[in-house]
Amino acid sequence: MPKNAIPIVVVTDEHYVIMLAALLKSIEMNHKSGEHINVYVIADGVKKSSQKKIHASVDANMFTINWIKMEDTIPKGVKLPLDRTSYPVTIYLRLFIQYIVPEDTQKALFLDVDMIVLEDVSKLYNQELGDNIIGAVQDPRLLTFDNSWGGIMNYKELGFAPDTKYFNTGLLLINTQKWAEQSLDQKVIDCINDNIKFANYPDQYGFNVVMANKWLELDTRWNYFASGDLKEPFLVHFISRKPFYTTYEYNPKYKELFYQYLKLTEWRNAKPIGEVDRYFKKLKNIWIKIKKKL
Repeated sequence: MPKNAIPIVVVTDEHYVIMLAALLKSIEMNHKSGEHINVYVIADGVKKSSQKKIHASVDANMFTINWIKMEDTIPKGVKLPLDRTSYPVTIYLRLFIQYIVPEDTQKALFLDVDMIVLEDVSKLYNQELGDNIIGAVQDPRLLTFDNSWGGIMNYKELGFAPDTKYFNTGLLLINTQKWAEQSLDQKVIDCINDNIKFANYPDQYGFNVVMANKWLELDTRWNYFASGDLKEPFLVHFISRKPFYTTYEYNPKYKELFYQYLKLTEWRNAKPIGEVDRYFKKLKNIWIKIKKKL
């Protein structure tokens, strides 16, 4: 990896590769400080043709894109939690970031694929973590452990204060050395398995319980939800309905920004897709988990 390169890890499948294109283009267009960017894409069945389109969509002088098969990122002997949600099993792959980036990596950035970056990503990456192992943004919908419809519903039994801050795992700045040294991947998995009936946002549940009060709180603009109306966020996170769905229901200005970047890629002529495809995707996620239980 080139000296001073920025390592970024993302996860996608063929359904969401269109969002990867917009995400990388948004990073490219706003990155002014010169560091090379190494992108590690954990790919769940992404077609070779789509991979070629991604390479053709970004500046090869700025990016090195590494494609890693999903099954190659999960350490031998590790069993992923089989929760009851419709989220794909790929949500757990951020746990294994230390196996994805080179061994000598000190710090890496994980980004959900359903994002666009509107500020120089180096400003995010170069923030000092201090004694913290991760940096993240407080989840604007849940805020604290005692949120009535999310959060950590058994926080009292676990011994936490109700106002313990709750972060969103869509964006994580991770000290990969400390993460590996403390075997935090396995600790998060064990936490989810031990409390599976409370894990409504399963990966976030485990992260928040294990890392409670031990994370650096980043500026909220670095993980700003598309349901908001901030004029100049640093990063927009397209929660729930994605901007390429016909049923997208959040801030239309952010959807316009998404398509501005997408039109600079090989997906410039992509048409919005309907709700049937979205539901089919969620049903497929559930069926995969059912099969693993059988």
